[in-house]
Amino acid sequence: MEKYKHTQTGYVIIVAFATAMLLSAYFTIIDGAKWTAFSVIVFLGICLILCSSLTVVITEDLLKIKFGPGLIRKNLPLNEIASCQIVKNPWYYGWGIHLTRHGWLYNVSGFSAVEIATKTGKKYRIGTDAPEELENALKQSFKI
Repeated sequence: MEKYKHTQTGYVIIVAFATAMLLSAYFTIIDGAKWTAFSVIVFLGICLILCSSLTVVITEDLLKIKFGPGLIRKNLPLNEIASCQIVKNPWYYGWGIHLTRHGWLYNVSGFSAVEIATKTGKKYRIGTDAPEELENALKQSFKI
């Protein structure tokens, strides 16, 4: 049973990948179809599908983070979470999934995030356009 669910759409990511795909298609048509150009367009299309949104779900015992349709995902057991707090990511942290000095970042848009610290000391940042809602849902779920 889901206690919390929120999906954030990464409009800038969508526009960037779609623009890159259109430009690649345009130049492919002008220069003639080549398999490498076609491969680039397919790759950008896959990236567009996989990274266009971020869904956060809290169930009875798990925090689930998934990009796009869910091929890229992370599950954290709630009983491993020690704390959470709202944070602002600097602009240079960017978007996507990558390691920062504050742990792993999962983000598709904006700078607001909720930082989660586990009992083992690992940290994760989940980008969201509704940080207060996510923080409250997490705190209710693991009773901080």
